[in-house]
Amino acid sequence: MLTAARLGAAALTAALLTGTAAAPALADTPGTGTAGTGTAPAAAVPDGLYGKGDPTYDGVWRQSLALTALTAAKVTPADSAVAWLTGQQCADGGWPSYRADASAACDAGTEDSNATAVAVQALVALGGHQDAVDKGVQWFKANQNADGSWAYNPGNPGDANSTGLAVNALIAAGIDPAAVAKTGRNAFDGLAAFQLGCAAPAGQRGGFVYQPSPDGTPAEANGLAGGQASLAAAGGRLPVANTNRTDAAPKALACPEGGATAATAVPRADSGEAAGAYLTAQLAAGGGHLTLALPGAAPAPDHAATAWASLGLVQGGHPQQAAAAVDWLAKEGGTWTKGGTDAAATATLVLVAQAAQRDPAAFGGTDLVKQLTALGPAPKAAGAASAPANSSTPANSSAPAKKDDGGSLNKYWPLGIGLLIGVGGGLLLSLQRKRGAKL
Repeated sequence: MLTAARLGAAALTAALLTGTAAAPALADTPGTGTAGTGTAPAAAVPDGLYGKGDPTYDGVWRQSLALTALTAAKVTPADSAVAWLTGQQCADGGWPSYRADASAACDAGTEDSNATAVAVQALVALGGHQDAVDKGVQWFKANQNADGSWAYNPGNPGDANSTGLAVNALIAAGIDPAAVAKTGRNAFDGLAAFQLGCAAPAGQRGGFVYQPSPDGTPAEANGLAGGQASLAAAGGRLPVANTNRTDAAPKALACPEGGATAATAVPRADSGEAAGAYLTAQLAAGGGHLTLALPGAAPAPDHAATAWASLGLVQGGHPQQAAAAVDWLAKEGGTWTKGGTDAAATATLVLVAQAAQRDPAAFGGTDLVKQLTALGPAPKAAGAASAPANSSTPANSSAPAKKDDGGSLNKYWPLGIGLLIGVGGGLLLSLQRKRGAKL
């Protein structure tokens, strides 16, 4: 059993590598299969699951994104693919990252808010799974932190990525995040705790930190945290429909001249626009993409962060500001998807193309829908992929009915372990992180 310190270190290591805190049982370096020096051998890929890689840390994540993307592309997934996802749900409504033995009881401490969030959104998109969706919503209500946020695993401090994804899931389920609260702090309050306001340097305002620094020192905005949280800040969920288009650029946060001397939360009404303004500036500075910077490594393009930033900007009504990033992803996406073999990355690109009203069957000269379909069981039916570029009818534009309710893992692994051993978890909270297995 992992100690609390080991659990936190493992989660933060995976956060560095994957873009959200990841499996807490991650105690050893993957690849060697020897206790103390590596994890157990890679798990076999079960029938019905998209992707051919080890599902231990991202099975539910990649399955949910694949089902969401294919459903939005008018592809009816195989019953076995849907049954695999629903069979991963625990009795209390949450989902783990991967449940090798679905007949065994879940360990509540290892349930994964990120997996639960995308699973709920996938089942809403599929339709016909209201009981599972309702149980997922109840899980979020039961596991919300006192400050309104969510952690990757229950019982830990919240983070921007997990809180943003939880908000996406609530919105998809037809639940107002402002009505989901603990001790008077609702889900939007929890999200606001990670957004930088007028007390931050001008170039950081509107961005999101992964978590505030434990010692109270200023934390820097994190690209992936900002990209993922921006979709929630803009009131969105997956799949994103381009229905809020405006011709104006996002409005930067209005601050008193000279800034502010005290940290104050970004008002809810300004959160999405402030996030969009921050991301627009960062994308422009990066030549159309966000950048991953890790100590000891050269800065590199962050495909995952760029994709989520694009989704957030489109949701906020600013597809023009997302266009350069979408163009960059169309050109460079093959690197991220490993030639179309990475199910989660491929599915995310499908979602980006659909949101931007590009044709995912001809995105950067690639048929992403065909690639994604080939990574799982044969679908029951396939239809038109989505609305093409410049179409006035976005794919999957219908909103869910309202209810009456109150990259590469191995590449960066040694670096992450080394950082944790040397300096502990605190230093990593403000680092840019790359989603490897999970995106």
